[in-house]
Amino acid sequence: MKTAHHYEVRVSWAGNRGTGTSHYRAYGREHVVAASGKAPIAGSADPTFHGNAERWNPEELLLAALSQCHMLSYLHAATRHGVTVVEYTDAAVGTMQQTDDGGGHFTSATLRPRVTISDPAQRELADSLHAEAARQCFIASSVNFPVGHEATTVVAGPGAS
Repeated sequence: MKTAHHYEVRVSWAGNRGTGTSHYRAYGREHVVAASGKAPIAGSADPTFHGNAERWNPEELLLAALSQCHMLSYLHAATRHGVTVVEYTDAAVGTMQQTDDGGGHFTSATLRPRVTISDPAQRELADSLHAEAARQCFIASSVNFPVGHEATTVVAGPGAS
């Protein structure tokens, strides 16, 4: 069964410093991302593009979405295969290349999940589940650049690794 899912967000610019977009450096890149029933996200441009480093930028949010999606897909796969995950972290990185016309695009993202499982006998299975998670991740399936994985699996408990 193919089911369509629809999502809505609101983005509101908060960077009018009194003269609007009268000049490239005259306006702020601050904005707020909101969705019904959720806490707002304070956003801006990357500091390279005159943004506020204390706010999330779109590039970070894209990378975060890829990381979250893989994690959620992985946890689902682990459950389906009987692997008990007790901890999951990721230190994802991405590369965006600017183009001569002022635009740009992501050229790659690498997810670096560190998964802690409870049963040492399931380490190989746990490692293999990243491929399944990658296939199931809606966000990774939607981007036009490679999303790599450098996963580490460790076993919980004293002396285990």
